[in-house]
Amino acid sequence: MSHENVFSKLLRIAGIVLMGLTAVFTLMSGAGTTCVALAAEKFGPNMAPIAPYKWLYVIFVLVTLAIGVMGVRAVVLLVKGRANAYRYTLATLLAGLAVGAVHMIVSRALRGKSMPVDAVVYTTLITLAVFLLFQLPGLRQMTDYSKTGSASGTGGGLAAIMAGAALLTVQYWAGPSHTWGGVNYADVWHSAFLLAGWGLVLAGSLAIGLWSAGLRLPDWAGKSLPIRTPGSTG
Repeated sequence: MSHENVFSKLLRIAGIVLMGLTAVFTLMSGAGTTCVALAAEKFGPNMAPIAPYKWLYVIFVLVTLAIGVMGVRAVVLLVKGRANAYRYTLATLLAGLAVGAVHMIVSRALRGKSMPVDAVVYTTLITLAVFLLFQLPGLRQMTDYSKTGSASGTGGGLAAIMAGAALLTVQYWAGPSHTWGGVNYADVWHSAFLLAGWGLVLAGSLAIGLWSAGLRLPDWAGKSLPIRTPGSTG
């Protein structure tokens, strides 16, 4: 295997993992905004200024969740090697960046701060920058997401594992910005996040194992998705 092939695989894996993390952070942001959108007045004086604009935050919730779902679909398209995977990914990232930026501006205007939306926006921006860099002449052919291969399977598995890890640890890294009145609201869905997190970790590990073994997985569209052996290119 050539050095170029190894580097190409690493780049493609990095793109899929970044998109996977961006998707899960976006979904978590949309879900996390639900409490404020429905009952901002219950979260103390810091969130009280949002109360008259709860209708706007309901829109943020719905749109952000929709973009998060688009992000998950983008990861699936990247892994499957669909011809429109790159364009769809860019469109999803641009939509997430635009909505996130508006959310940040509104929150800062109303309550003087916008965390944790900032973190989601910055993650989206980094992922967008990486995918734009992939269009540079020297990288374009190396990061061709219109084909599948071992890098796609490994990237998809790692993306699932890291998304699961994010869900399993959310109460720690999101706790400081989600604690009001001594209650860590990042941990209110502990059981659901625990189940989903371990499910993603196990699914990602299984996917990597199957791809490494050269087995075949059923495609969501009803076709068969070939899994390349470790020595194949892609």
